[in-house]
Amino acid sequence: MLAHVSARELAVTEAARFPNTPVRTIDGLHWDVLGLYARTLAGLAEAVRAGDVASAGIDSWAVDYALLRGTRMLGVPFHYRDERTARGVAAVHAVVPPAELFAVNGLQHLPFNTVFQLVVDRLDGVLDAADRFLLVPDLLTYWLTGTAAAERTNASTTGLLDARTGEWSTGLARRLGIPGRVLQPLVDPGADAGPLLPHVAAQLGEGAARLRVTTVGSHDTASAVVAVPATDADVAYISCGTWGLVGVELEHPELSDAGRAAGFTNERGVDGRVRYLHNVMGLWLLSESVRTWEADGGEVDLPGLVRAAGQVADPVPIIDVDDPGFLPPGDMPARITGWCRAHGVEPPATRAAVVRTILASLADAFARTVHRAAELTGRRVRTIHLVGGGARNAVLCRLTAASSGLPVLAGPVEATAMGNALVQARALGFVSGDLEALRALVVATHPPQEFRP
Repeated sequence: MLAHVSARELAVTEAARFPNTPVRTIDGLHWDVLGLYARTLAGLAEAVRAGDVASAGIDSWAVDYALLRGTRMLGVPFHYRDERTARGVAAVHAVVPPAELFAVNGLQHLPFNTVFQLVVDRLDGVLDAADRFLLVPDLLTYWLTGTAAAERTNASTTGLLDARTGEWSTGLARRLGIPGRVLQPLVDPGADAGPLLPHVAAQLGEGAARLRVTTVGSHDTASAVVAVPATDADVAYISCGTWGLVGVELEHPELSDAGRAAGFTNERGVDGRVRYLHNVMGLWLLSESVRTWEADGGEVDLPGLVRAAGQVADPVPIIDVDDPGFLPPGDMPARITGWCRAHGVEPPATRAAVVRTILASLADAFARTVHRAAELTGRRVRTIHLVGGGARNAVLCRLTAASSGLPVLAGPVEATAMGNALVQARALGFVSGDLEALRALVVATHPPQEFRP
């Protein structure tokens, strides 16, 4: 995305788009990280050709990483949906029980958190050869600039960051047999990662030599929350894409046992804020359903299917979208049918009804999570802001308003790109102020669409 930012302007346009498709090999499910890097370079070249680009910032999904020895990557990064993570959970909890682990890192238990994956690497002997691990956006930054560091918002999703201090918990790492040498220096959003390496700049063409890389909220949700168009505290947010990240913004972590039991997490945000949220499965359920239907018989008209789902008049079942059975790739409609039969309810009979079940179930989960976040933090939530790709889905927004009894303000769709760009622009001096000032610019330039309960 190419962004133009000033005190009165915030505009993002697409410079390039490319697929991100996992690859299954004999040892499991992996990311095609070299393909992603090649396409990143091609996209940067397109952006440089389009104008005088001052800075680039990289965000991505969380938890996944590459191991390196010197400059060499050791193997291909695993995908967090790979089945190997179960061994790591058992091994970690045998040493550090769940409640004790939460007391340190403040994270919702998710079986694919980095700490569990790294312990699998230790058990397999792979970690012995590594002298660092880099999360995906840190890896791409390293390949672009030669600067190896761990950006703090994404590092907070690893399970190895102390929730109170925002620093690596070297004691926890030591107990789990994770060598301290693999933990890279932490940097905050807005830091200068440096210019492009000469061979990278030469590959991108004229103008690239002036481009610098700026660290941003490299966990995509951290960037998205920067661009939530709200300047008051009485709001909850839903960053809705493959996952639905539902929560509130705090000044300090909330580490109560009630929060742990409810599955809430404390992740670092930009400017030291805390994203207190729960990970809901999200539109993964819908995208996997579409992939299944396309494999069965050609292209699917998703917008038409969503409109048809909005017109389904008969009641549909509400499923538990956080059921672990929905996590791996595969035939999602069949899994939804199986879940319904296992729980004694009639499964949806048509594709439109399946979509309605997914959207109504997501809305129900979003609403319950918002109210639980308010209860756990003592906050009064008056409005829900829904940003990201889900903001395009009027049926989902309307159902979320109905389920929660609260107004839903939808948009911007490109919140992650906007938040990423705003942090870069502030670091470069194009805009100034705290997060509320940055969000005021989003409100002024991209007013959201309101859905009343």
